[in-house]
Amino acid sequence: MQSVLSVAVDALAYGMVLFVISIGLSLTMGLMRVVNLAHGAFAMVGGYLASYAMRDLGLGYVVGLVLAVAGTVVIAAPIERLLYRRIYNAPELIQVLMTIGITFCVIGIANYAFGPTLKTIPLPGLLTGPVDLGFRSIAAHKLFAILCGFAVAAALWYLVERTSFGVKLRASVDNTPMAAALGVRTKSVYAASFAVSAGLAAFGGVVGAELLPIEPYYALRYMVTFLVVVAVGGAGSIGGALLACLVLGAVDTAGRYLMPDYGEFFFYLAVILIVCAFPRGLLGRA
Repeated sequence: MQSVLSVAVDALAYGMVLFVISIGLSLTMGLMRVVNLAHGAFAMVGGYLASYAMRDLGLGYVVGLVLAVAGTVVIAAPIERLLYRRIYNAPELIQVLMTIGITFCVIGIANYAFGPTLKTIPLPGLLTGPVDLGFRSIAAHKLFAILCGFAVAAALWYLVERTSFGVKLRASVDNTPMAAALGVRTKSVYAASFAVSAGLAAFGGVVGAELLPIEPYYALRYMVTFLVVVAVGGAGSIGGALLACLVLGAVDTAGRYLMPDYGEFFFYLAVILIVCAFPRGLLGRA
């Protein structure tokens, strides 16, 4: 039983990190209808900025985290204005090619500016020690990642479902000309949504750096993983993305504990089985 609980805690931490990073991509693909393969690049940018702020500038963890998220949003804003707006209504192939190109550009610029080495993000003392849960001890940074995941899920659900911004966003997606005719500034809504998506990616990249290390090809290494979460959960579904991350995190963690030689075999086997059973995702809508 202790082993089962240990696997469950580690799976929950891993799943929450995947959720925080991937939920922005789910909203981009499900609500804004953009296949954004460069989403992982924004998580990478956030990790690089946080590492630079904390290691090179000597700033604290909270300040570095805020600067990383804000810096990523500032970088993402002109990219959305100059590039993404041109592909919002374009065929999916055009979107894929454009965003893959952006990914390689970000990787090249980051490696040139910061060097092609693994970037570490120093943790504060509060997050370095273990936390006793009674049945086992868990690293404080994992518990922090779990709490951040649930907090992001609740805040994002409230934003989309219970605020005027969420109403405008859903109206802009369902019928852009009608929403614009009713006075909704659709371009501003899309820009704000994209900024939220990029900011969440950066936040997840920093919070999850201990589980998904920030390295030169981070954006490519985890690109498929982030897409898989969206496909399994259902694009645009916050609950679906959360459920997908919990299920896939449990499968992947259990597989690595019990049969580490199989690598990610069980992770992608679970993906195949779920997609076959639920073609639109676990909580996807038509």
